[in-house]
Amino acid sequence: MIQSYSEFLPALLQAGFSFAYGGNDQGLFSLLKYDWTNEPPESALKWFGDDPALDPCLWRMRLLSERDDISYAKVFFKKAGYITKEWVPYFLAARRPKSFDEAYADGLITHYAKTVYDHLREHGPTPADRLKFSKEDKKKYERAAEELQMGLYITLCGQDQKISSKGEEYGWASNVFCTTEEFWQEDVFTQAAAISPEDAEEKITQQILSINPDSPPKKMRKFIYGK
Repeated sequence: MIQSYSEFLPALLQAGFSFAYGGNDQGLFSLLKYDWTNEPPESALKWFGDDPALDPCLWRMRLLSERDDISYAKVFFKKAGYITKEWVPYFLAARRPKSFDEAYADGLITHYAKTVYDHLREHGPTPADRLKFSKEDKKKYERAAEELQMGLYITLCGQDQKISSKGEEYGWASNVFCTTEEFWQEDVFTQAAAISPEDAEEKITQQILSINPDSPPKKMRKFIYGK
């Protein structure tokens, strides 16, 4: 049982990838096995407790601010998850055999998702609230952001506090997104280009099975390919 950030980090680096929380219903594995509503009494974790050592809700931004070898986004079953730099090339090889523009030309990416991606490609890291180009676009944006994260086209790269027209802070901080290319160095994509989807699937499958030998094959494949 992971009891703190100092225990979570080496476990994540060893596993290579994991749901951020939840995901246990998929029959695979998650380093954080319990949801905050079901934490056992003996656990030291304090969900929503504002302690950066004990609150898993804070670890995503702590990792993004302190390290450059771990990404965080909605990447597994439309749930949030972590992938380390060592394993990103394999997931890219499995999920992105084509470039973004090629995938869009083939009808594999929606038009609104392309609008969001093009904005990030042109303007760089952008808070999520500024990617909702109108109030009516909220649901379109949410679907597009999920689509792009699952496709490993965009990823979280920080947070930004909302500022009112009066210059005052308000509400929750907004997630900041950037393209995956901006987040990772070029060598990650060079490695991915040299890996076939089949080899990537085999590599990730073996890693999952080394952690949980009882993982269902269909669930593993969906975990790997995102669909």
